[in-house]
Amino acid sequence: MSKTRRMCYAALLAAMYVPLSLYVAVQVGNVRISFGSLPVVVSALLFGPVEAVAVAMVGEFFKQLLTYGLTYTTALYLVPPALRGLVVGLGAALALRRGQRLEERRAACYAVCVLAAICTTVGNTGVNWLDSVIFGYYTPALIFGDLVWRLVVGMINALVMASLAMPLIRVLRKRNAVSGL
Repeated sequence: MSKTRRMCYAALLAAMYVPLSLYVAVQVGNVRISFGSLPVVVSALLFGPVEAVAVAMVGEFFKQLLTYGLTYTTALYLVPPALRGLVVGLGAALALRRGQRLEERRAACYAVCVLAAICTTVGNTGVNWLDSVIFGYYTPALIFGDLVWRLVVGMINALVMASLAMPLIRVLRKRNAVSGL
């Protein structure tokens, strides 16, 4: 696949990130359940860590702009979604080195997506802590009080996204719509 075509697919996935994060989401207290991670997981499984990190960071940047505007900490909030793309992308690349695509190894794909969700949640907690210190609203209960709940929800969300991504990628590959890793 040409670099131009890969870049176009990455741009489409980044564009999908925004509405899936903002409009196909439920906010319960400090916990957000959304489909925003689906384009990141798809790009990671199709193209690897570089494109997945780009999709996550570009998508999250526009989400942050639309939600909060440009602030001192906007760049920090790009890191946790990028961690998801990095972890899943590295898992996909490692699986390919072993001779099989990650989405074909269901248990491994679920495990990698759950690990990525844990990294993303821990990263979000760290960024929330830093944001709270910078802007002066830090309280341990606000930042760490629902961490266990957010980890559980993140892992469940990761299982759902992996369950959606695996058949989607199989269909895309079968129809020769994309070729990546």
